[in-house]
Amino acid sequence: MSISVNQTINKTRVRRAFVPKTALAKSVKFSNETMEVIFTDGRALGVPLIWFPLLHEATPEQREKYEIGGGGVSLHWEEIDEDISIASLLAGGDLQSA
Repeated sequence: MSISVNQTINKTRVRRAFVPKTALAKSVKFSNETMEVIFTDGRALGVPLIWFPLLHEATPEQREKYEIGGGGVSLHWEEIDEDISIASLLAGGDLQSA
């Protein structure tokens, strides 16, 4: 008795995990010590606020006045003249001191 290859294949499909190819910012939240960026795919990234001296010294009201640029690739605070790229956040570390 022989078994065909088609009969031995499990008919249950394995679902693959979602692997993001880009990170696009959706919103930003602040605590006294951290900045959390929420991405359009549901991920969140928290970084120390001290990495960004202008944001660290800004008032809570100034921090909340941000714009998301390029469809989610950058963050901008007009009032305090601060710009942060999402790529630099994902790279990790304080790139301003490099």
